[in-house]
This record gives sequence, C-alpha cells and structure tokens, in this order.
Amino acid sequence: MVAIVGGAVAGSEAARLVAENGGIAVVFEQGARPYGKIEDGLPRWHDKLRLKEYERIDENLDDENICFVPETGIGRDVSFEALRALPFNAIILANGAWRDRPLPLPGVDDHVEKGLLYQNSLVQWFNHAHEADYEGPRYVIPPGAIVVGGGLASIDVVKILSLVTHADAIERAGHTPDLMAMEQKGIAAWCEREGIPLPEVELPTLYYRRSMEEMPLASPPANATPAQVEKIRGARVKIMERVIDRYRVRFEGNHVPVAPLVEGGRLAGLVFRRTEGEGRDLHEVPGSEVEVRAPLVVSSIGSTPLPVTGIPMKGELYDFADWDSGAMTGMDGVYGLGNVLTGKGNIKSSRENAEVVTAGLLDTYLSELDPIEEMHAAARERAKPVVAKALEGPPLHREERTPIRELVHGRWKELGYDGYRAWAEAHRPG
Repeated sequence: MVAIVGGAVAGSEAARLVAENGGIAVVFEQGARPYGKIEDGLPRWHDKLRLKEYERIDENLDDENICFVPETGIGRDVSFEALRALPFNAIILANGAWRDRPLPLPGVDDHVEKGLLYQNSLVQWFNHAHEADYEGPRYVIPPGAIVVGGGLASIDVVKILSLVTHADAIERAGHTPDLMAMEQKGIAAWCEREGIPLPEVELPTLYYRRSMEEMPLASPPANATPAQVEKIRGARVKIMERVIDRYRVRFEGNHVPVAPLVEGGRLAGLVFRRTEGEGRDLHEVPGSEVEVRAPLVVSSIGSTPLPVTGIPMKGELYDFADWDSGAMTGMDGVYGLGNVLTGKGNIKSSRENAEVVTAGLLDTYLSELDPIEEMHAAARERAKPVVAKALEGPPLHREERTPIRELVHGRWKELGYDGYRAWAEAHRPG
C-alpha cells in the first residue's frame, strides 16, 4: 500500500503503476482536481492540451486499486508526521513545485500585490477569474508592466499582460474583444480581421539576464556539433521574435535586477544592471545601472516545492539523499518524483532535437503545445524504479490497513466523495 502526494502527471503515473503491479495507491490531492500545472500553471488558451491532459489523468486515476482523496493537503489537512505514522509501505512525494522562487532583492516581497506579482498567482487569476465560483484575488493589469524571467513560462506571463491590456483598450473603445482569438491569430492580425483599430497601448517588457540567443527555450542534443548549437541559438531568437511580433511585447536582454524602486509604499520599478559574456563567463558591468519605472513588476524566475513541516529542506528544494532514485535524506521509504524532485514547475515539450525545434517548435509553442504523451511517458519511466522500490515490502494485512482506511473514509465522508468518476464530473474546471 503506497501513499502518493499529488495526483497530476507524476502522481497519476505512479499510482497507475502501483495498481498495475498489484498494489493499492492512496493519492492525496491538495485541490478538488488533480490536474496540477496543466490547470493552474498553463494559460487557458491551451484549451485542447488541457482537455487532453485532464482525460489522461482521469484515465490513470479511475481504477479500483487507486483511492483518490481530494482536497487533502499534506501539511495542511493531514500533517506529514501523521502520514508517516500510518503503515504505508512507502510514501511518494509528487506534489509539484508551487512556490514562486523569490525575486532576490532585499525587501521586495514587502510589496507583493502592491506593485509586485508572482507568476503562479497571476496565471491562476488569469485562468480562473472568469469562473462563477472564483474566490481568489482580483488584479487590474496596467499597460507598461515589466516581467523578470527568460524561460517559456515568462513568455506566457508577458503574453498575458499584453493580451489583457489590449483587450481592455479594445473594450474601452466600444468593441468586444475575443482574448482567445487574439492569442490564436496574434493581436494585430485579429484587430485587422475584425476591422478594429489597433489600440495604442504601452507594451509590457520581458527582462532577461542573458541574451536572446541564450534563452532556455530550446536545448541542443547531447554531444551537439557547433552547427547544431548555432541552429538552436537561431531557433531561440526566432521564437522570441515571433512572440514580439504577434503579441506586441518588448524584450530587453542582458539585464539583471539589483534593487527595487519604492515610492509611496509601492514597488514602482526596478534598478537593472547590464551583463556581458555568456555561460559561466556572464558577469555584471559595474556602473551600468539603469532605473526602469513600471506600474507593475511580475517575477517569473521559476518555482520550487512548497515547504511542508516534517519534510527536510536543502536550500529551496527538498533534501534528497539520491537524486536518481528520489530517496529522501534520513527517511526510509519516502521518495520524491516529478517537479518536487527537480524543482521545475513548467510544462515543456522536448528540447532535445534541433530539427524538431527549428521546424516545429516555433509554431507549436505559439499555437498548441502538445507534450502530453511525451510528459506521461517520461513520468512513467521515472516512476518505475521508485514504484518498484515502494512495493518491495510485504503486503499489509487487513487489520494493518485499518488506520489508513479510517483516514481515507473519514475524508471521503466529510467531502461527500462517491468515487473518482462521479467526483471528476461534478468538479470539472470552469
């Protein structure tokens, strides 16, 4: 009997493997739905991708040997110590990377929601604010915002800012914007098709500490030739140039934030310093500071696992003794899997093939990214040795399962849970 914390890509694949190998998986999911970053971290214009992922996760978890326990956060509703005290053969942590990596500037977090937002809260607002039952924060996105980042997720963030501010301007001009169509066609192209004047809006800017050629949007294969490396560098530039053109954003490379600008108790922008060099030779240029004033700063520099009392940390990640197996330091039978192990919280397609990147990623990223099969296949392969280790012990006798059964059935009764399929149908994303 194996406890799995988190039910998205990694968690659902691990649960399926446990069931296929004769075990029973108990999946503790912090939310009502198990869809993870696909639902709350990927912008809602990826609607086809999201639906396909929902179906795949549902297929994995809808099994008689998998007990799905929704709205049960470990560290929130059930302590990690209480979970460890139960007689599970093993615990697999697949709870993802949901904490925004802090912007490393002294005092800047004093201004969250006062001129500063982080990526996860912005995307969750964008994805769910239109839903009738949304109870989260409401944001007003001003023109001229800036984003600190550089990866695929930060491109999504700067796109959100531009799409929202253009849609607001179009609505103020007396027209009806279609934000999803604007994303699909490109802002200027959509306006032209609809016969609507392109609004004059101060554009958002993405700041990255390296050059456009070094953006982590595509990676060369192992043992790449110089020609392959150059091809990838060119692909990165093409991706960003397409984003700039289609979504009316700006890009400033070789800028690193070094200090906040604060006025009237609000973050009013950032001080940036220029950088030079590449790779490990990247360095800041003394005396090159520039003040960049902006009505909103969005930090998009990555995500890390949420701290949970009882789970040892090493820096901003959980403390694993073996990064290959995911074995937790000082805790027999506890393993990490997926983004909670890597500290990566983004959804990404393959970056290993230069030909695929240059020929396909430009359009597939900008339209409909489809890494579902690849993500699940990779997650399944990573889960195999972890699940095999988790199932090494003898099966629990019926009486040994009693405390686990009491916890699970107690949560089910409290929530009105009556089987995975019925619960999933009743809690579809809006």
